[in-house]
Amino acid sequence: MVMIKGRTKKSLILMGFILLFILSFFISIGNGAVKISPLGIVKAVLFQKDSVHYQVVWNVRLPRTIVAALVGVCLSLSGAILQGIMRNPLASPNIIGVSSGGGLMALIILILFPKYYYMVPLGAFTGALMATLFIYGLSWKAGVHPTRLILAGVAVSSLLNAGINGLMTFFPDRVAGVIGFMVGGLSATTWIQVGTILPYALAGMTLVQLLPQKLNILMLGDEVATGLGLNVEKTRFAFIILSSLLAGSAVSVVGLLGFVGLIVPHMTRLFIGSDYKYLFPAAIFLGGAIVMLCDTLSRILFAPMEIPVGIIMSALGAPFFLYLLRKKEAIR
Repeated sequence: MVMIKGRTKKSLILMGFILLFILSFFISIGNGAVKISPLGIVKAVLFQKDSVHYQVVWNVRLPRTIVAALVGVCLSLSGAILQGIMRNPLASPNIIGVSSGGGLMALIILILFPKYYYMVPLGAFTGALMATLFIYGLSWKAGVHPTRLILAGVAVSSLLNAGINGLMTFFPDRVAGVIGFMVGGLSATTWIQVGTILPYALAGMTLVQLLPQKLNILMLGDEVATGLGLNVEKTRFAFIILSSLLAGSAVSVVGLLGFVGLIVPHMTRLFIGSDYKYLFPAAIFLGGAIVMLCDTLSRILFAPMEIPVGIIMSALGAPFFLYLLRKKEAIR
């Protein structure tokens, strides 16, 4: 009976996240330089295809909102996976170097080989994967311990950020074009970016729904997981690859957007618990909603001037990070 009540509560919370996602979607599309009501959005898309509102919604707001949602989904899932396999709520793609690896490779293409800009998605994924494998190798010592993995990630992240700063120092004339990428921005987002990230996001969302039980077992500790018949190293490695895929796809379209992978999984855990059967779908909807809402704020706070969404996320994420540091659970 208690178990049924617990499931009902989690299902209701998940429904709340879904409603928040839908509400955030319409808020994002409806707000900006031109305000459009939810009814106006529906009318513009379905019945007024020759109107100004249609052009604003279809060509500007809709692709940007979809990309914001998918970026939130990818980074949230990536962070949830990393926090699970490392058993540490401070783990996230930007903190342990996964995002920095993707960002450095993307910036190398954008700054040194700008005519090959179409290679940025592949480059970002490759960079994220290489950084992850490097971190994994550095932390290996008769197996991978989660604490060593985090410490190696922080060190590698620092090294990669040095590379990023070096690029900006040696090529100052080309920096202006990548400022939005450095802080994480969604301006000038088109349907091209939607097509870029959508396959990775769909693949990631599908895979995580097939693997929650393995991550639940992995969180019990290596010895217990091994006793239950789980190949710990292979499972952890597979999750790291999946996390890199998700983080790299997000970096390729939005740049170095930080704190999403840290904040969302932890907030989701506070509401719905640590069972990844519920945590994964909840992170999908909450992550998408938060990035859409932050992107909306980035457009309206200082209108008509727009600021990158990464600034909003950092302003929210830094205090939350300090809050986690103060919690005993985060520093054990």
